[in-house]
Amino acid sequence: MSTPHTIEPFYDIVFAGGGTAALIVATLLATALPDLKIAVLESGPGVKGKFEHTTPGLYISHLAPTSKTAQFYFSKPSPGIGNPMGDRCAGMCVGGGSSINFMLYNRPSASDYDDWETKYGNKGWGSKNIIPLLQKAETYDIEPTKVNHGDSGPLHITYGGDVFDIGKQYIDVGSKFEKNRPQSDEGSGFTADSINKFFQMPKWINKDGIRSDVAHYYYYNLEFKNLAVFDGVRVNRVLVTNGTATGVEYFFDKRVHEGASKDLKIVSASKLVVVSAGAMGSPLILERSGIGRKDILNKFNIPVVQELAGVGENYQDHPAVFTPYYADPETTTMDAIFRGDADFVAKVIPQYQKDRTGWLATNGVDAICKMRPHPDEVAQLGPKFKKYWDEVLKDYPDKPLFILMATGGSPGDAPAEPTKKFICHNTFLSYAASRGYLHISSTDLYANPDFDCGYFTDPADIAAVRWGYKKAREIFRRLPIYRGPRLAAHPQFPPGSPAAWDIEEKGPVAFDAPVFTYTKEDDEAIDKFSRDVVITSWHSLGTCAMKPRDQNGVVDSSLNVYGIKNLKVADLSIPPSNVHSNTYATAIAIGEKAATIIAEELGGKV
Repeated sequence: MSTPHTIEPFYDIVFAGGGTAALIVATLLATALPDLKIAVLESGPGVKGKFEHTTPGLYISHLAPTSKTAQFYFSKPSPGIGNPMGDRCAGMCVGGGSSINFMLYNRPSASDYDDWETKYGNKGWGSKNIIPLLQKAETYDIEPTKVNHGDSGPLHITYGGDVFDIGKQYIDVGSKFEKNRPQSDEGSGFTADSINKFFQMPKWINKDGIRSDVAHYYYYNLEFKNLAVFDGVRVNRVLVTNGTATGVEYFFDKRVHEGASKDLKIVSASKLVVVSAGAMGSPLILERSGIGRKDILNKFNIPVVQELAGVGENYQDHPAVFTPYYADPETTTMDAIFRGDADFVAKVIPQYQKDRTGWLATNGVDAICKMRPHPDEVAQLGPKFKKYWDEVLKDYPDKPLFILMATGGSPGDAPAEPTKKFICHNTFLSYAASRGYLHISSTDLYANPDFDCGYFTDPADIAAVRWGYKKAREIFRRLPIYRGPRLAAHPQFPPGSPAAWDIEEKGPVAFDAPVFTYTKEDDEAIDKFSRDVVITSWHSLGTCAMKPRDQNGVVDSSLNVYGIKNLKVADLSIPPSNVHSNTYATAIAIGEKAATIIAEELGGKV
């Protein structure tokens, strides 16, 4: 059988995973410490110069069931949802999520990082330390001198090469209808000033209309003599001898290298092993290595190397509820691309290649609002929400309850009605109270794990998305391009309900039209709908939490796995608590911070 890579037997540092955080850490260390010899083992394919990765408008292609650039995970039935097998995917390619995500430039609040430091004892992980790292990583081309933004980093941010009708109208109508939620030119400034504002969504797209990912702007654009990144290499487990990580066991992944040998091989690490396979992958590697809950390891006859009860626990995401509406037939949307219309894509490629504008130069998401109840609105969410509000949000004015987002097109509905145009609303929860878990289900690396997403098991979460549906409904039906709801994809209200849709409503209502009122039965209909259709935002985190060991922590504030020398975890599995935004920015922050920590420990500086 063929051997796709020549992986030497010895390196100083070996990374298990080559996603966003891993590539940042590896490239910064390789630059700062040129005498180090570093290997990155990534299970997915390389992405260098590939049109489907660098072209923004093709992002949805990576979510296709046949995708070789994403790893899909399926939750078991959960008591909070009616859609038990919804898939969660994680980037499975060089650069990880940064190479396939939706490119939404959406950063957390300062208090999100401050919580990591003050509530969980992680010194050096507060906002005063993390914000400068995010500034260092970016060039905010929209306004480089803007407070808390960067002007010379490798990752560039613009509004993309096109702005759709839905974005402009959503900001205009939303800010007028929600009288105490005005327009703003800043939605990611880390402060309360970014909350309850309608704003245009920046994107991780550079001035040349190309995806701004870690793979191309930390790694492929530079030459490294001391760093090797190997694609299609899957790590089975970390090797631990006398309490010290000494290397990893790997094989060539059959999805990338079909004809390669599947024999297990070993690569040694003289200084450090860094597990960086993401929130979905890292806990599984640790468990296969004998690090985790004793009962789980015993079930699969894995010798216990270090018992850590927190491995695979604390799973968090941003549960999302999408609601589609029909749009005027002349509206610009992403529906043809969402349907996978190859003829349409072929037709718009020349425009993109000519001047980097049009459908392929954007993602169709141009407007959002990070919404938080004003004090006089809290009662609208009901008594089951009040405890959550008092404990989690009330004292933190920079924390939104959820993000309301408007999209030009509807991925789930465009294939069902190919002659229609859609606009879509998305409510995704910022700090879901519910928790899930993720553990190995066998020693077969290709087996779906024992995974429970845990969505909506806490009543505060369902109350939040119910309020979000009501808010979005009133804004959307006042948009000039609105042409009625897609009734089959909305709550089924009881006959005669005051909240029922008027089937004759085929266009926008008057701006001052009465708002819907809701009975208890109407609320129950919204709740059932939300449980049935909820999906992931692909923002998984927390499964190897950076917390004290007696609080089910897995790593300390220097990212060391408790009880094991020369072993760290550096990726989105380490956040002890959630961040309200798309997680790309936080993955960048973790990568930059991990590089700083490791370099200092090895006598260098990044």
